[in-house]
Amino acid sequence: MSLIDSPPQSILIIRLSAIGDVIMASALIPALRGAFPDARLVWLTEDTNAGLLLHNPRLDRVVVWPRRRWRQLIRERRYREWSGEAWAMVRELRGGHFDLVLDLQGLLKSGIWAFLSGGRKRIGLGSREGSQLLMSKVINRDSANARIGKEYLKLACELGSEPERFAMDIVFSEQERAEASALLQTAGVTKPFAVIAPFTTRPQKHWFDERWAELSGRLAGEHGLQIVLLGGPADKAHAKAITAQTSGLVDLAGQTGLGQCAAIIEQASLLIGVDTGLTHLGIAMKTPTLALFGSTRPYLDPGVDYAKVLYEPLPCSPCRRHPTCGGDFTCMKVHTADSVLAAAEKLLELT
Repeated sequence: MSLIDSPPQSILIIRLSAIGDVIMASALIPALRGAFPDARLVWLTEDTNAGLLLHNPRLDRVVVWPRRRWRQLIRERRYREWSGEAWAMVRELRGGHFDLVLDLQGLLKSGIWAFLSGGRKRIGLGSREGSQLLMSKVINRDSANARIGKEYLKLACELGSEPERFAMDIVFSEQERAEASALLQTAGVTKPFAVIAPFTTRPQKHWFDERWAELSGRLAGEHGLQIVLLGGPADKAHAKAITAQTSGLVDLAGQTGLGQCAAIIEQASLLIGVDTGLTHLGIAMKTPTLALFGSTRPYLDPGVDYAKVLYEPLPCSPCRRHPTCGGDFTCMKVHTADSVLAAAEKLLELT
């Protein structure tokens, strides 16, 4: 049974962060567009993630919450300027006359935006922190499906969309494509290359620097691939540590925006990463992708034949934010350079 009584004319999607979740949730764009082809489709996100959505022709508008700027204004006590921008954003949202608002984040901050939008029907996905009180209806995130973006797929189906329309939908601009190609050329990347994405916000999700170095060397020596390392500005120091152990590795950490990252990944022959947004982006860009999971396993089924998840369940995994191994990270030690290389070679055979 569908969650809605009649086809909506204007839909607001709210997924503010994080990068990986925005990428996985992007599969709702073609799902909703297919189910409601005449509806106006708008996405509200934070400025840090807007680059993933701004160029998507299936979205009518992307509303950007300049969260970092507003924090700065408040720190500088420029309250009048902040309040003026905040009310302007509320007026913009209310001007959308949304008859359906989908709060995919399920937190208080996203719930407040859903409420302030004035949307007639507000559906929260796993709403908590009090945001459930601001919703017309809440559906839980639980799903027996192991597929990537399973909670968003569940929502899409409950809204009446067909499962086959559910596919991640990230678009970058031609300018970003040109910038990515220029960056690769300047860095000396002149032959087929693999991308490694080693970085996350939690150490228990990391693989080990010496294993990245061994794997990179073997991919280069045995398969003739150049190795490109991608990451954000906060990853620069760690990237240098890996680069110091790996001859010929091209370190582009902190040198790209999200659109440029997507353009680089699209050109790659292979991507290997941990549970981080860039790994999910590899699947979205249809690049052969190998995901190394341990303390977390957001999905076991990438939903496509050109991607594979390596995950060995242990009695203590997935521990998520509460590791019990005292920093040993046994679940990630299971992945050796040999096992990862063997899985990567099978993906390379598909290209």
